[in-house]
Amino acid sequence: MSPARTSILPNSGAGLDLWLLVMVCSLLALGLVMVASSTIDISAAASHGQPFFYLKNHLVKVVMGVVAGAIIFMIPTVFWQKTSGYWLAFCFVLLVLVLIPGIGKNVNGSTRWIRLGFLNLQASELVKVFMVVYVAGYLVRHGHNVKEYWSGFLKPMVLLGFIGWLLLMEPDFGGLVVLFSVIMGMLFLAGMKFYRFILLILGSLSLGGLLAVLQPYRVDRLTAYRNPWADENDTGYQLVQALAAFGRGGIHPWGVGLGNSVQKQAHLPEAHTDFIVAIIGEELGFIGVAVLLALFSVLVFRCFQLGYQAEKRGWLFHSYLLYGVALLIAIQSLVNVGVNIGLLPTKGLTLPFVSYGGSSLLANCVLMGLALRISYELRSPVVERKKSKVKPKRKAKAKLKGKSKSTLTSKQVTA
Repeated sequence: MSPARTSILPNSGAGLDLWLLVMVCSLLALGLVMVASSTIDISAAASHGQPFFYLKNHLVKVVMGVVAGAIIFMIPTVFWQKTSGYWLAFCFVLLVLVLIPGIGKNVNGSTRWIRLGFLNLQASELVKVFMVVYVAGYLVRHGHNVKEYWSGFLKPMVLLGFIGWLLLMEPDFGGLVVLFSVIMGMLFLAGMKFYRFILLILGSLSLGGLLAVLQPYRVDRLTAYRNPWADENDTGYQLVQALAAFGRGGIHPWGVGLGNSVQKQAHLPEAHTDFIVAIIGEELGFIGVAVLLALFSVLVFRCFQLGYQAEKRGWLFHSYLLYGVALLIAIQSLVNVGVNIGLLPTKGLTLPFVSYGGSSLLANCVLMGLALRISYELRSPVVERKKSKVKPKRKAKAKLKGKSKSTLTSKQVTA
């Protein structure tokens, strides 16, 4: 019997993966603490009048994300495999809807959100999740072609090109870069030949560089990345303020202390979203940032480990899906941290599970729901027991039919 027929209730030897659960809960808890600390001053401003305005909103979104992850956990993994093509269509629908006037919401010159009343849903966050589901299903169906033929991996690249065009219409260049990197990683782990992988990477870097220099604001970000102090009051302002936060916190191993940040007091824009790592570095110091990176490292490693276990069992969809989850969380985390410390050009990407934001939290909790479901199916003894009983029953029925036919024939001959 397939993993889809197993019970969702834990039994002896099965249940929630503690490594995944502890890491995710720790990151969510750290996010709650740091969102409260980084927004207490701006929340108390005249526009809101209460010090925990952002914290309350963030807590509601955390609860929504946890509920969404729990619902995803109760859905058998085979459902996502059977419906992977439909989720690709859903990605196109989301990205088209966000561009329709009256439905899409424009913030700071970008139209990336769909108005849902109680929540502004960032379409690209869910598109990343559903594209991982689709590519995992594609790799199962066309794994041989991906390994042996150019057409095998060019087909998903063409689809990604259409998705990328819609993302650039918003525009969301950072989301496109993350999504492309994740899909390339999944294709490579599925067995794509190395020289083809390198050629595709070089071509993509050339195209990405061309897209980057076509827009003046992207050129300004690249210039500020190279030397943020050259124009520290304009294009380099965010990075300079972020580095100042790290400088203040790095003097002491534990930073300046929780709640004592100076940069969050209107000096560092987006301190509770894109640059929350800088506030962690300022208030919790080197040790705080090291713990943050350790939590992400263990989480990503565990997803890869479970994916390898699934691949050894021959559960290829489960394996590719876990690889995609691991890559998506790892790349988003690396980009966010890289931007905060000046290793990468400034880009508006939140830190998974930690930054303030409903869409990102929802998408990442859905990813963890998928990972926890697969880990449960891998650990469940019911799956193995039922799978081992299927074939003998069929053979037994075949033997009984054979015996009945032979008995009838002998009786007819005797008659």
